[in-house]
Amino acid sequence: MRILGILLAGLLAGFLTVQSAPAQAGVIAKIDISQQRMRVYVNGHHKYTWKVSTGRRGYGTPTGSYSIKRMHRKYYSKKYHGAAMPNSMFFRGGFAVHGTSYVSQLGRPASHGCVRLHPSNARTLFNLVKAHGAGSSRIVLTR
Repeated sequence: MRILGILLAGLLAGFLTVQSAPAQAGVIAKIDISQQRMRVYVNGHHKYTWKVSTGRRGYGTPTGSYSIKRMHRKYYSKKYHGAAMPNSMFFRGGFAVHGTSYVSQLGRPASHGCVRLHPSNARTLFNLVKAHGAGSSRIVLTR
């Protein structure tokens, strides 16, 4: 009987551990606007650091912590003359994290407020969020 109790306690402890894991699971993209860098964390572990471009003078990028509202593998801006925004992840209204063809501008403010990434980095981030779920992923922007 004692062995059965130990086994049940072990199973229960394992179950509780598995149940608490999702609290730290997911993808967190932390964007430091002052450094023009994004740090990507997967399940709490730092995986990538990439250059970004955020809003240039007159076009601010909002700060705060946001969930991802919608995702589009291919998207074209309705506001800026059909500009390509591959691997878009919208987090607040028309603001998104997305790929750009203006890779020479990465590392400095250059956008109309979105967070621009190198196309391959945008694809990597999009795939990570898709795999882990948009509901357990966050976009965090600080100055």
